[in-house]
Amino acid sequence: MDPGKLVDMANRIGAFFAAEPDADAAQHGVAEHVRKFWAPSMRAALLDALDRAGAADALAPLVRSALLRHREWLQPKRVA
Repeated sequence: MDPGKLVDMANRIGAFFAAEPDADAAQHGVAEHVRKFWAPSMRAALLDALDRAGAADALAPLVRSALLRHREWLQPKRVA
């Protein structure tokens, strides 16, 4: 999937959780939604985009902080 579309989708999720007054809860909400409802390949692509300056800059601050904070939890499990 196109990283730009993933960033847009993640930012829409972030916009929903931005109304949460507790920053920790908002970050957890973003990460939990992505983990529950996104395919592992989509999560991997979004995390890869986080490492690229252009895509990372397009992420909303809440989304960027949620991905950085919960990166290990969001990382798809490797199948041997």
